[in-house]
Amino acid sequence: MSIAWNEFTPWASLAGGLLIGGAAAMFVLLNGRIAGIAGVLGGLLRPQPGETGWRLAFVAGLVAAPLLWRLFSHLPALRIDAGYGLLVVAGLLVGIGTRYGSGCTSGHGVCGLSRLSPRSLVATLAFMGTGFATVFVMRHVAFV
Repeated sequence: MSIAWNEFTPWASLAGGLLIGGAAAMFVLLNGRIAGIAGVLGGLLRPQPGETGWRLAFVAGLVAAPLLWRLFSHLPALRIDAGYGLLVVAGLLVGIGTRYGSGCTSGHGVCGLSRLSPRSLVATLAFMGTGFATVFVMRHVAFV
């Protein structure tokens, strides 16, 4: 195993983590809501009165962020070593897992762990463990 030192970006990663953590903290302090993407999007699928505006603004911010980044820097090269079929299946599995786990990695991993939620700890361990196992199988067992 070797480290690609030109891709090692601890300061940019720290800044990104601080921005995500600060935004999640402000969101819960100012709105009393968890900044979990699955919950935000799920609320758009079954809208409640007075809920649609902030949810649309949240999603618009997620879409606008990389577009704004492009104004100041280049985006990293996108490389996906999978076909469309595999991506669709993977997306559906993530959606099903998010539903069974009552939230996504942003809700459990960022917001839940910072609140010391035992349920979020278990969910995050399950997300990460499944990810590790999938990568191991795909790289070392299935030879894909």
